[in-house]
Amino acid sequence: MNWKLSPSDLVFLYEECPRCFYLKVRGLENRPKTQMPKIFTTIDAQMKSFLRGQRTDGLAIGMPKGTFRYAERWVESAPIAIPGRISSCYFRGRFDNILELDTGGHALADLKTCHRRDEHVPLYARQLHAYTWCLEHPSPGALHLSPIERMGLLVFEPDFFLKLPFWSGALSGGLHWIEIRRDDNSFLDFIAELVCLLDRPTAPDPAFDCPWCRYRSLPVWVGPELPRIQ
Repeated sequence: MNWKLSPSDLVFLYEECPRCFYLKVRGLENRPKTQMPKIFTTIDAQMKSFLRGQRTDGLAIGMPKGTFRYAERWVESAPIAIPGRISSCYFRGRFDNILELDTGGHALADLKTCHRRDEHVPLYARQLHAYTWCLEHPSPGALHLSPIERMGLLVFEPDFFLKLPFWSGALSGGLHWIEIRRDDNSFLDFIAELVCLLDRPTAPDPAFDCPWCRYRSLPVWVGPELPRIQ
């Protein structure tokens, strides 16, 4: 098998419940999608629109020097051979932003609108590593950019409201750059674990606190048929 992996599923789906991850990748069952509140998608869209073609100078401390060049592009990797396994895998997904650096290379910048939580940074690192692998090892005809020299999160933390003229207002807050250290060896070890999991003939046990697995395990109603309303 050549398992198709979504970079976004490496963030929370796998971490929340390996069984749900296994069932989705194998095409057996998908979790119901959770809709993101409209305010977050609106802020995200406005940030991407503003940043297109902009320089990074003065945007956030520690951010690499360059220009926002690509946004929301689909990428796909060539198959990844896993040592000792017959199965392989590949990534397909859509990144947020890519910077064209002054050094000649590129950087991945993932936009977030939230308060920073340190425990989530290693999870987002998996996603950015997957996009990096797609760009440097693309499938035929897919977007190819190399090298990817930097990766990070550009986090907008709105914390106060501004009243503007002419009956309008705005949210304001800090912009922070969180650098993601690149570690291809650890990432490929993690991917090998995923392929071993997916090659199993049966699904793993559900996570103890997975709400969807709990719902799935509820008994089916087998009582008398309820009267129909005429």
